[in-house]
Amino acid sequence: MVASHNFLVGLSAVLTSVGSTTAAVNTLDVRAVDPCAAIANQTWVAPRDVRACFTSFSVDPTIKANIIEVVNKSLAFHTSVNYQKRAPEPFTADVHEDVLADLARISEQSYANELDLHVDLSRSVKRLDDGHCVYINQCFDSLFLTFVPTPLVFLTDAFGRQSVHIAPEAFTVATAEFKDEVQFWQDALPGALKGQLASLSGAKVLAINGQDPLVAVDENAKINGGFQGLGTRQNSFFSSYNTASTGWNYIMGAFAQQSLPLTDSVTLTIQRVNSPKIETVTIPYRSRIGTTAVKWTDSTSFRENNCVAIDGTNGEDLYASSERRRSLPRNPANKFRQAPVPESVDTGKHLLNIMLDSTPLQDVLLPPGLTPKNPLPGSSGVAQFFMLDDKKTGVLSLGSFSSGSLNSLNAALLTGLQNLKSQGATQLIVDVSNNGGGFICVAHWLHRIIAGPKSTTVPQAGLDTMTRAGPLAQLIVQKISQGADPNNFLLFNPLNWRFANNTPFPAEFDWLAHPVEKVINGRQDAFSIRIGNECQPFDSDPPVEALFDPKKVAIVSNGRCSSSCSLFSITMAKEEGSKTVVYGGRKGVQQQYCGTVGGQSSDFSTMDTEVKSTHLKNNSLAPPDLLVLVPCRPGAILTKHRARSLTNSVQGITFRLGFGVDDPTQPEEWQNHPADVNLPLTADIVNNPIAIWKQVAKTVL
Repeated sequence: MVASHNFLVGLSAVLTSVGSTTAAVNTLDVRAVDPCAAIANQTWVAPRDVRACFTSFSVDPTIKANIIEVVNKSLAFHTSVNYQKRAPEPFTADVHEDVLADLARISEQSYANELDLHVDLSRSVKRLDDGHCVYINQCFDSLFLTFVPTPLVFLTDAFGRQSVHIAPEAFTVATAEFKDEVQFWQDALPGALKGQLASLSGAKVLAINGQDPLVAVDENAKINGGFQGLGTRQNSFFSSYNTASTGWNYIMGAFAQQSLPLTDSVTLTIQRVNSPKIETVTIPYRSRIGTTAVKWTDSTSFRENNCVAIDGTNGEDLYASSERRRSLPRNPANKFRQAPVPESVDTGKHLLNIMLDSTPLQDVLLPPGLTPKNPLPGSSGVAQFFMLDDKKTGVLSLGSFSSGSLNSLNAALLTGLQNLKSQGATQLIVDVSNNGGGFICVAHWLHRIIAGPKSTTVPQAGLDTMTRAGPLAQLIVQKISQGADPNNFLLFNPLNWRFANNTPFPAEFDWLAHPVEKVINGRQDAFSIRIGNECQPFDSDPPVEALFDPKKVAIVSNGRCSSSCSLFSITMAKEEGSKTVVYGGRKGVQQQYCGTVGGQSSDFSTMDTEVKSTHLKNNSLAPPDLLVLVPCRPGAILTKHRARSLTNSVQGITFRLGFGVDDPTQPEEWQNHPADVNLPLTADIVNNPIAIWKQVAKTVL
């Protein structure tokens, strides 16, 4: 069975299997013997019932070995694997995962069912604390999302005392997002609290399952992954907000929303607002079917409809047919990217640096009372512009560095900032809360148009980078240099890259032929030569002057600024002197203003395309296709196609690492990014963007 401690949210819960349901008298009900049939075609179910389905599949040794081999060999392209064995300071205490050793352990270990195997594998990779490098299995991860209607916040009072609270807006969020399930939670409350879910909003939380709430926060931080900084992983436990392509989103936080159905209920000891009484309440979690799940009727159709590969699960030989099939919209990783999926992903200036997470982006709405009103003309999708009532502070709320197209986002950013300046803005707040990255060249563009033309922005407004130069990567580049990619479809093609002096690689340059050898944490490793800018000249002309004085720019977030967001924030802070502000967080814990820097993200499917398109799939170094043995329906004819299908999994990697600003000889990934200001969240500003911006304008700028 699944371990009794659900470290996803640090909650202690005994997870017991649910047996077959009692069949009606004289009625043969397939749901009584098939736990996946029991939850078929239902929107909301108990987590234990989802678990019963997930744990009904035993581990097939062939599948297990195949998955581990794919992950292992994909990590040969991951630039950070040896650094993450023991990260440099200040992250040594947080990042010390020997993932290769854990994969060897998992290979030898026995598991009662597939879910147990998946949880161990997923958490082992998550301990890298790298939002680019995660393992996701769509049979399990977020097929159902598991919720509790009481998202939490971490508040500081007038005396500086900090405590956990149920979010003041919790009931408003729950009634808007969970209209069809709120009554279940109302009825589940005990005694006089029955039907009084609204009264829990704002309550102080004194204990979670009988322990100090911060115990649960810290347990979640141990396995939540995504960011090197402890403070950022702690903050992910709590609710927050983000500017999405469709509007303002409410982020539920890891306590209130989980990607796996591992917790059945939580017991909170609370003190409600304006009440001296200490009360204990147990609230059930409920699992809601994901929007991308395909309907099923039984265990067999559950597997066939939701666990079998789609286009892009494995890579393709782009020269095997006349149709170019390597396009981002086909990649199953899209569901888990923490940024909108662009319409095209051409190489060169459209390269991406995006965080992955086992919980997809959701469209839970920020309540109307907290949503900023009247965005300025030029606002579009993830980029929203506002002028504060001091008439001198402009705000760019940037939820992502990607949208439908790179050029349209670049144009929106320029127009919006020019509009702010024309209205009299002399200082700028850039809110990047929960910004998961996006186009690398949008990060370069935003830096350049804010700071103007200078040595730090021309000819490059970003970081030099390097790739890993393992034996298979060297073979790919060798093949391409010999003519294997005439149409420049592939990432490794030298036509995509430049030397550190920003002169282009020659078309036939075998740029991994002479790798830079390094020893990292006692392991021999190899990397490419230093790679320069791929973004400039931009497709459109930037302004000839700075739009704002960078020293009058404040970059604001809850620390969850990653990938291309990190590339922007770091260069603005370290090269231009912009201020960085992280709101929320525990006293005494250093708050990092960004994390998961990387330089470019990728995944197994993309690397597999590089391998297949250069005809190296049969090389012993190449990862195999992901496979799973799918049982046929009773009475069906066993065919090769039905018996040997493909599993719908994702393995992310960091394809390129950026070199540091303060120490340009080492990756920026593990250099320090302490926020200049840690802004305490109080009850009157929590999850209220306008109120937070006003406080920043008043106290920071």
